[in-house]
Amino acid sequence: MPSRPTVLVVAPADEALRGYCLDSVAAAYDIVLITHSAPTWERRCIRDAEIADPADEAALLTAGRALAARHTLHGVVTWSEWDLVNVARLAEHLGLRTNSPQVMRHCRNKAAQRSLFARHRVPSAKAMTARTLLEAALAAETIGYPVVLKPAAYAASIGVSRAGRSEDLPGAFDFAQAGAELSRESAAVLVEEYLHGPEISVECVTHRGTTRAVAVTRKTLGPAPYFEEIAHSVDANDPLLVQVGPVAAAAVRALGITDGIQHVEMRLTGDGPRLIEVNARIAGDLIGQLVHLATGVDLARAAADIACGTAPDLSPTRRTAAGIRLLYPEVSGTLAARQFTDGFMTHTPWLRQVHWLREVGEILTLPPAGSMYSARVGFFTVTGTSTRQVAQRTRLVLDQLTLTTTLPPQRSHLPEAGTRA
Repeated sequence: MPSRPTVLVVAPADEALRGYCLDSVAAAYDIVLITHSAPTWERRCIRDAEIADPADEAALLTAGRALAARHTLHGVVTWSEWDLVNVARLAEHLGLRTNSPQVMRHCRNKAAQRSLFARHRVPSAKAMTARTLLEAALAAETIGYPVVLKPAAYAASIGVSRAGRSEDLPGAFDFAQAGAELSRESAAVLVEEYLHGPEISVECVTHRGTTRAVAVTRKTLGPAPYFEEIAHSVDANDPLLVQVGPVAAAAVRALGITDGIQHVEMRLTGDGPRLIEVNARIAGDLIGQLVHLATGVDLARAAADIACGTAPDLSPTRRTAAGIRLLYPEVSGTLAARQFTDGFMTHTPWLRQVHWLREVGEILTLPPAGSMYSARVGFFTVTGTSTRQVAQRTRLVLDQLTLTTTLPPQRSHLPEAGTRA
């Protein structure tokens, strides 16, 4: 039989939330891998691998050259937000199809995105950058409260919070600055207009400069002032797609993206859809899998097809809905219990997946001291005929869930027995 095309995948991430991407690509392509540690679960999908830190450009290029010497590579993909720029450089070096590194730098920098949206008249939020608290205060006064502060070049809602008044600004700035200091691209903080309205994302596929919006993701956020995403749902029959699809496509064009998958975040304001940001990769939190469950469109396969110069098949084959609920504790502390009512899951075929990320006894830390990486306990996914049924089933699952944390014991200010005051 003729050999299949070979795709280089960089930074496959964890199995729980990204394993479906590698499985999907492996169904149609031979895969060689660059990853920061020895492959484990990935071995079921790959033919070969090199171990290198994708954040180290020189090491990444060396690993890519080694794989190219052993295999004929047809394309390179990543779904890692952190590695978009270096992977674009790698693809250029190997002579493979890619967006330019400069385009990927714009996609990684929210301040650059705001500038390009304004230039191309894509509806977005007013924003200014700040490197000091004084600059942030001047920006907030110029824009008008409430404002959102965030790292200019980071992701995963880390460092993002809302300041409703001037008294909230110092804490919000410190929170954003702590996240910005983790960034490879920029240490600046972005101060931007708070957009009132529901938050959504539009999942897009771009091939040779033409963008198609394939699904809308409805989002649920955790408690203010933070922006932790705790639920997503996708409905193949969502009427909103017709309204927001052209806005998402305009944002993709404004950034100069010609190929790949985009996760375009926006808010539905009283003045219409307005952009938050464009992420130039498949969305996290299993959103790509929700799209596949609801519509039949395979975004991971589409990413590999585009990387290899092939037009992706975006024909819907299903008209259903799917959702994910990400589980957070009510308060930080030690995880004391995480369980469903006995026998519940045996009678719920629409409960597609339950996955625990933390074990009883582990410490959970919510923002601002922690992030999604330190706070999430697990997640579950459900399917249904509509967004409404997905929401109903999600509530039913939550009713059968026990999730509790215990606070650390308070230290007494009195001297311990046997010691002197």
